[in-house]
Amino acid sequence: MSHLHFVGGEKGGVGKSLFARLLAQHLIDRAKPLRCFDTDRSHGSLLRYYADYAEPAPLDGHDSLDRVLEAAAADPDLNVVVDLAAQTQASLDRWFHDAGVAEVAAEVGAGITVWHVLDSGRDSLPPLQRWLDGPNAGLPLVVVLNEVRGDGFEQLTDSGLLARAEAAGARTLRLRKLPDALLQKVDGQGASFWAALQPGALGLLDRQRLKLWLHRSGEALDALGV
Repeated sequence: MSHLHFVGGEKGGVGKSLFARLLAQHLIDRAKPLRCFDTDRSHGSLLRYYADYAEPAPLDGHDSLDRVLEAAAADPDLNVVVDLAAQTQASLDRWFHDAGVAEVAAEVGAGITVWHVLDSGRDSLPPLQRWLDGPNAGLPLVVVLNEVRGDGFEQLTDSGLLARAEAAGARTLRLRKLPDALLQKVDGQGASFWAALQPGALGLLDRQRLKLWLHRSGEALDALGV
């Protein structure tokens, strides 16, 4: 069964692209067929770090995302990762509504997961509330608590939004902390997480730290059935 993974969160800087890269690497490591679409015009991380799998998909037309579903329909084993740039939720909502995407996906046997990435700041809360209040709130949702962008999510818990999402069937994934200095070294390689793990790319212990982070993140994704 093919599967569509929409990685969003609406707010810039919460780590959407980092998670999209992690998800792509996870699927590659498990030898699952993969195709990626990057909607970010100026900072396309999937295009930069996973160029062999990614293609641009700027949201500049009513049919900009049609290729996403068509790819899933053409290959029943394919995983499709869509990295949604900031401020693209309205475009995604229109596409789902105007094209009846959920219905067509069900007809062709493609699953859908929306990964909503949050940092620990209060500014992450309104986008989640808008999603829960929006027309596509019934889609399978995973709330990603990105500790790379802050490790205290008390504001989210106190807001009641996480409890509301979970009551509606959402699941939660906690993306564990990775030191900023190490992430900067990895990004400086300009290549995939796999490439950053190769001898010479990082110091011995930094390579081990990254390896453990990827392993633990992979276990969390495995637990969600990815």
